[in-house]
Amino acid sequence: MTVFLLRTVFGILTFLLVLRFLMQWTRTSFQNQLGQMTMVLTDFMVKPTRKLIRPVRQWDMSTLLLAFVMQVILFALISILIGAGAAPVLWVWQAIFGVLGQIVDVFFYAILLMAILSWVNPYSPIYGVLNQLTAPILEPLRRVLPQIQGFDFSALVALILLQMISHIVLPGLANSIY
Repeated sequence: MTVFLLRTVFGILTFLLVLRFLMQWTRTSFQNQLGQMTMVLTDFMVKPTRKLIRPVRQWDMSTLLLAFVMQVILFALISILIGAGAAPVLWVWQAIFGVLGQIVDVFFYAILLMAILSWVNPYSPIYGVLNQLTAPILEPLRRVLPQIQGFDFSALVALILLQMISHIVLPGLANSIY
């Protein structure tokens, strides 16, 4: 039960930090409910860290580092709880793939929500935010995939590719250290 709670709390914090990082990278406006919520829930960590670690171009390194640290702490706590020995190198390795997995998850859920909204309410204010956030994934696919009868299948292809990365590529790489 404790491991589940740790994974949930640290997973949500990492997800929010990765979302903030990606919104800043894609220059997505924070003047919306999603952006405001993300700022409120992560400012307590990001503001002090930003004083120590400056952004590199459009890369907010303090936010990305915090996401990584959340994952290292998570894996360290889980190791302690299950009685495994201290393995900092393994924790760092797992944290790298934990953050990469969260990046894939943010894009997956944003594309999925955007696809649903395109059918239900394409004029929703959050639709534009999601469209801007997912542009680095969807725009290259839209250039390659033709529209068929006016339907854009780039979201479907992106969701399939992201699931392949999440369930095949990342676990395979993460387990390669063992």
